[in-house]
Amino acid sequence: MRQIELAYGLRSVAISLDEGHYQVLASDGPREQPLTDVEVGRVLDEPFESSTLEELLSPDESVLIVVSDATRATGSAQIVNLLVRRIIQIGIAPQDVAIIFATGIHRPVTPDEKRELLTPFIFQRIKTIDHDSHDPSTLVVVGETKHGTRVELNQALLEFTHVILTGAIGFHYFAGFTGGRKSICPGLASARTIEATHMLALDFESGGRRAGVGTGLLDGNAVHEECESIAEMINPSFGINSVVDERGRAVRVWAGNWRSAHRVACHEYLATHSVSIENKRDVVVASCGGSPYDINLIQAHKALDMAAQACNEGGTIILLAECREGLGRHDFLKWFEEDNSTTLAGRLRLEYEVNGQTAWALLTKAERYRVLLLSTLPDQDVKQMRMTPVHSMDEALAQLDPAVQGYILPRGAACLPLKLD
Repeated sequence: MRQIELAYGLRSVAISLDEGHYQVLASDGPREQPLTDVEVGRVLDEPFESSTLEELLSPDESVLIVVSDATRATGSAQIVNLLVRRIIQIGIAPQDVAIIFATGIHRPVTPDEKRELLTPFIFQRIKTIDHDSHDPSTLVVVGETKHGTRVELNQALLEFTHVILTGAIGFHYFAGFTGGRKSICPGLASARTIEATHMLALDFESGGRRAGVGTGLLDGNAVHEECESIAEMINPSFGINSVVDERGRAVRVWAGNWRSAHRVACHEYLATHSVSIENKRDVVVASCGGSPYDINLIQAHKALDMAAQACNEGGTIILLAECREGLGRHDFLKWFEEDNSTTLAGRLRLEYEVNGQTAWALLTKAERYRVLLLSTLPDQDVKQMRMTPVHSMDEALAQLDPAVQGYILPRGAACLPLKLD
């Protein structure tokens, strides 16, 4: 028997499983050490397909830095601290620098979270801006995409000489990857623009996903291409994207052209964070990777999507997701009033909402697999979403055949199982 610690919120849960029956799915590469400030500085000194910050910025200019919210681990405390110091060393005054949080349709960032995301030093000295996707007084129309999407973005993006994007690379179940262009859209877009771009993930004729849309896909991915075309309207001056370890510390950083550096980072991330499997198995035990990846159910669904890549149809997925902030939306359960995912897809066609699509994606998995959810959510809510609530790993494991073959995903949101052809 092998004991494994699986992250759950801010703590971990220990499980003992037979190594002969369960295989741990994780990247085979060496364990990377957190980058030092000097190492991050070297990346900024040699940007990819871009001039350096010293060549791009001038003392009489202004800079807006885009930072992810508290639902993302990006290593921002280290990276933004170094970035701001470098900008000031160039000669730009602190009052001409601002930080805006790319919250999309998420809740606002709290003051305590800002201190953690930026360090108290930066939080006290640099102006921060909160984005509200529903506040028309802070939004401006910047154009229209080829798909006819009316592009409404935070007006702050047009008020500074330079926009610098920061974020983290990770898998996304329909945009392909996080980071890069997503800092602009959905990060700083209006709710209406976000809905229009996310709607491209669905094929309403077939009632399923649009071809080309999915985890780890960029080329031919309509959602990625739409968000990228929106970011191009702003044409950020620079981009910095990181890969973080299980404690949220940056272990890799790419900097330079906001588009091409992001694409290179995504390709490298796919190569180092996917694992080949010969066959799917009947059981998959998946941890989201702890906080903030399981901060709420909407975020935790990303790990469920990964687990589904390795599970046989009709198999069992045990998902560890604390969800200390609940579902992620107060009205999320309304989508589960539908009889099944087919009727939910029909409802989305008539009254589309971004979180309705997440509900649809979750429901399709709950219909295809038996999902046992270890969380702090009320049992009745879990059951309404067609999942089975469990209150301990012992309770979950007791429902399995001891002879079954399974996989374990210790960092479910950061490991993509790929079946060999």
